[in-house]
Amino acid sequence: MFKQAIAVAGKKPKTLISDGAPNFAEAYKKEYYTTALAPRTIHVKHIHMKGDHNNNKMERLNGELRDREKDMRGIKKMDSPIFKGLQQYHNFFRDHDALEGKTPAEAAHIKIEGRNKWITVIQNATQEN
Repeated sequence: MFKQAIAVAGKKPKTLISDGAPNFAEAYKKEYYTTALAPRTIHVKHIHMKGDHNNNKMERLNGELRDREKDMRGIKKMDSPIFKGLQQYHNFFRDHDALEGKTPAEAAHIKIEGRNKWITVIQNATQEN
């Protein structure tokens, strides 16, 4: 995964934030660590939920995807439409504690009006500009 990230981005990241899982430390050493002084990817690893750096948001999103994947008994194709649906759900319909009960869309002042938000979003997506 880290090797693919370098290929896609065309460079190594400045910082890698992960939890305390040993597999991340091993992959970091293999793909990102260098003995050169600079620039070097910094590996910030925390295993607690509070602190100066954490990966809570990413872990939360991963949890949502895993929960859905279990119900589907796996996702068979990388281009499955379920990913776009989950993205829409996450951004427009699911309340977030970190946003004081708002959706990311509401926090960005994007309003979805109507009794059924799903139908409104679908109707808006099918309208021509």
